[in-house]
Amino acid sequence: MNQQPVDLEQLKSLNTVGTISYILHLIVAIGALIPGGQFGPALLIVALIIDLVKRSEAEGTWHASHFRWRIRTVIIAAVLYAVTAPLWILLIAPGWIAWGLISIWFLYRIVSGMVRMNKGLGMESAA
Repeated sequence: MNQQPVDLEQLKSLNTVGTISYILHLIVAIGALIPGGQFGPALLIVALIIDLVKRSEAEGTWHASHFRWRIRTVIIAAVLYAVTAPLWILLIAPGWIAWGLISIWFLYRIVSGMVRMNKGLGMESAA
Protein backbone atom coordinates (compact mmCIF):
# COMPACT_ATOMS: atom_id res chain seq x y z
CA MET A 1 0.00 0.00 0.00
CA ASN A 2 1.31 3.41 -0.95
CA GLN A 3 1.15 5.63 2.13
CA GLN A 4 1.25 9.40 1.85
CA PRO A 5 3.01 11.57 4.40
CA VAL A 6 0.53 12.72 7.03
CA ASP A 7 0.86 15.13 9.87
CA LEU A 8 0.71 14.20 13.53
CA GLU A 9 -2.59 16.02 14.05
CA GLN A 10 -4.28 13.98 11.32
CA LEU A 11 -3.02 10.72 12.87
CA LYS A 12 -4.22 11.82 16.30
CA SER A 13 -7.63 12.67 14.87
CA LEU A 14 -7.86 9.32 13.04
CA ASN A 15 -6.79 7.50 16.20
CA THR A 16 -9.49 9.28 18.19
CA VAL A 17 -12.17 8.46 15.62
CA GLY A 18 -10.95 4.86 15.46
CA THR A 19 -10.99 4.52 19.24
CA ILE A 20 -14.53 5.89 19.48
CA SER A 21 -15.71 3.58 16.71
CA TYR A 22 -14.03 0.51 18.21
CA ILE A 23 -15.50 1.28 21.65
CA LEU A 24 -19.01 1.60 20.17
CA HIS A 25 -18.49 -1.70 18.33
CA LEU A 26 -17.16 -3.28 21.53
CA ILE A 27 -20.25 -2.22 23.49
CA VAL A 28 -22.42 -3.74 20.76
CA ALA A 29 -20.39 -6.96 20.69
CA ILE A 30 -20.52 -7.44 24.46
CA GLY A 31 -24.20 -6.50 24.52
CA ALA A 32 -24.92 -9.17 21.92
CA LEU A 33 -23.48 -11.82 24.23
CA ILE A 34 -25.42 -10.73 27.32
CA PRO A 35 -29.05 -11.88 27.51
CA GLY A 36 -31.22 -8.77 27.47
CA GLY A 37 -28.22 -6.66 26.44
CA GLN A 38 -29.31 -6.08 22.88
CA PHE A 39 -29.20 -2.30 23.14
CA GLY A 40 -26.59 -2.09 20.44
CA PRO A 41 -28.26 -1.66 17.05
CA ALA A 42 -28.44 2.11 17.45
CA LEU A 43 -24.81 2.29 18.59
CA LEU A 44 -23.78 0.06 15.72
CA ILE A 45 -25.48 2.33 13.20
CA VAL A 46 -23.77 5.37 14.76
CA ALA A 47 -20.38 3.63 14.57
CA LEU A 48 -20.98 2.55 10.97
CA ILE A 49 -21.97 6.09 9.95
CA ILE A 50 -18.85 7.50 11.65
CA ASP A 51 -16.70 4.99 9.76
CA LEU A 52 -18.36 5.66 6.43
CA VAL A 53 -18.10 9.45 6.81
CA LYS A 54 -14.53 9.57 8.14
CA ARG A 55 -12.88 6.82 6.06
CA SER A 56 -11.91 9.20 3.24
CA GLU A 57 -9.76 11.15 5.72
CA ALA A 58 -7.76 7.98 6.39
CA GLU A 59 -6.88 7.22 2.77
CA GLY A 60 -3.13 6.77 2.37
CA THR A 61 -2.57 5.95 6.05
CA TRP A 62 -2.51 2.68 7.97
CA HIS A 63 -5.79 3.78 9.56
CA ALA A 64 -7.60 3.18 6.25
CA SER A 65 -7.29 -0.58 6.80
CA HIS A 66 -9.07 -0.22 10.15
CA PHE A 67 -11.97 1.64 8.59
CA ARG A 68 -12.29 -1.15 5.99
CA TRP A 69 -11.99 -3.77 8.76
CA ARG A 70 -14.78 -2.27 10.85
CA ILE A 71 -17.11 -1.64 7.89
CA ARG A 72 -16.62 -5.17 6.54
CA THR A 73 -17.12 -6.66 9.99
CA VAL A 74 -20.48 -4.92 10.37
CA ILE A 75 -21.64 -5.86 6.88
CA ILE A 76 -20.61 -9.51 7.22
CA ALA A 77 -22.21 -9.76 10.68
CA ALA A 78 -25.44 -8.18 9.41
CA VAL A 79 -25.63 -10.68 6.55
CA LEU A 80 -24.91 -13.59 8.88
CA TYR A 81 -27.55 -12.44 11.38
CA ALA A 82 -30.10 -12.01 8.57
CA VAL A 83 -29.35 -15.43 7.07
CA THR A 84 -29.63 -17.18 10.45
CA ALA A 85 -32.72 -15.26 11.62
CA PRO A 86 -35.10 -18.01 10.40
CA LEU A 87 -33.48 -20.38 12.89
CA TRP A 88 -35.18 -18.40 15.66
CA ILE A 89 -38.54 -19.06 14.06
CA LEU A 90 -37.93 -22.79 13.64
CA LEU A 91 -36.40 -23.46 17.04
CA ILE A 92 -34.94 -21.15 19.64
CA ALA A 93 -31.81 -23.22 20.37
CA PRO A 94 -30.34 -23.20 16.83
CA GLY A 95 -30.96 -19.47 16.54
CA TRP A 96 -29.34 -18.82 19.90
CA ILE A 97 -26.32 -20.95 19.01
CA ALA A 98 -25.89 -19.33 15.57
CA TRP A 99 -26.21 -15.80 16.89
CA GLY A 100 -23.93 -16.60 19.80
CA LEU A 101 -21.22 -17.80 17.41
CA ILE A 102 -21.65 -14.76 15.17
CA SER A 103 -21.43 -12.49 18.22
CA ILE A 104 -18.23 -14.19 19.41
CA TRP A 105 -16.74 -13.79 15.92
CA PHE A 106 -17.79 -10.11 15.90
CA LEU A 107 -16.22 -9.57 19.34
CA TYR A 108 -12.98 -11.25 18.18
CA ARG A 109 -12.78 -9.00 15.10
CA ILE A 110 -13.36 -5.84 17.14
CA VAL A 111 -10.87 -6.73 19.89
CA SER A 112 -8.17 -7.81 17.41
CA GLY A 113 -8.65 -4.60 15.42
CA MET A 114 -8.54 -2.46 18.53
CA VAL A 115 -5.33 -4.15 19.73
CA ARG A 116 -3.63 -3.71 16.34
CA MET A 117 -4.72 -0.06 16.11
CA ASN A 118 -3.32 0.66 19.58
CA LYS A 119 0.00 -0.88 18.45
CA GLY A 120 -0.01 1.39 15.40
CA LEU A 121 -0.46 -1.54 12.99
CA GLY A 122 -2.75 -1.80 9.99
CA MET A 123 -5.09 -4.71 9.36
CA GLU A 124 -3.53 -5.92 6.07
CA SER A 125 -1.92 -9.01 7.55
CA ALA A 126 -4.84 -9.82 9.84
CA ALA A 127 -7.52 -10.26 7.14
